[in-house]
Amino acid sequence: MELYSNLKEGEKGAWLSIWTYLALSAVKLIIGYIGSSEALKADGLNNTTDIIASIAILVGLRIAQKPPDADHQYGHMRAETVASLVAAFIMAFVGFQILLSAGKSIINPVKASPSMLTAVVAILSALVMFLVYRYNLNLSKRIKSEAVRAAAYDNRSDALVSVGTAVGILGAVIGFPIIDSITAFIIGLLVIYTAWKIFYPSVHTLTDGFDEDDVESLSEIVLRVEGVVKLKEFKGRMHGNLMFIDLTITVNPILNVIQSHRITEEIERKIGAKKPHSVILVHIEPDLTN
Repeated sequence: MELYSNLKEGEKGAWLSIWTYLALSAVKLIIGYIGSSEALKADGLNNTTDIIASIAILVGLRIAQKPPDADHQYGHMRAETVASLVAAFIMAFVGFQILLSAGKSIINPVKASPSMLTAVVAILSALVMFLVYRYNLNLSKRIKSEAVRAAAYDNRSDALVSVGTAVGILGAVIGFPIIDSITAFIIGLLVIYTAWKIFYPSVHTLTDGFDEDDVESLSEIVLRVEGVVKLKEFKGRMHGNLMFIDLTITVNPILNVIQSHRITEEIERKIGAKKPHSVILVHIEPDLTN
């Protein structure tokens, strides 16, 4: 099934993020301590949480590939969404830790300015993370993966954080050491904001939220199918990347079972053309308004 093969391909993005974050976090933390940069250390600490978050996404993608069983008759695809939620919690926790550490540095500032090497590391890190972001974003669009898209947004956030880190370090180098600590504080805020951007859509999906634009566009498709008199009810929910749609339509009461069934097949065909990974259930009722 294409959906499962897409989830398997999504693991490439998770592995790329894991190895990149492992390398960058080690370099940033070491150079941050050697070069006396609170901002680079905060950026490195942020990347350590990204490792855990990326591992959570990888685990979620693997569980999501398991076929339906006796306990999960709709499959395990929501594991991908749960993984995104776990990643958001981890990022939020570390974001608050960064805020606390940076706040202490602002209240009790150190006089030593960071070395220029820390700024170079931050700039190179931003470039690397931007390349990883572009790869994961393109991958998420191709395989339509919520978890890989969350990883891409995290990659983009980390690239921007590293740019900000470099700016803060350069400000401290030219004679304003407190800018380094202020930048670390801003990094903490950005980490928390990124966590929220991942958290909200994950919770929306897990609570059976459904895109209103999809409701409108798919309803129009149903109403244009020949033989449909009214669309009485439309319900939709996401199960990982699989869309479940339940419809109730009315048809001419003189139609026989075969004719009515053909209408449901046409609805399924047209919705499936727009939303390939979808399961559609159509309930038919006789139209008694005339």
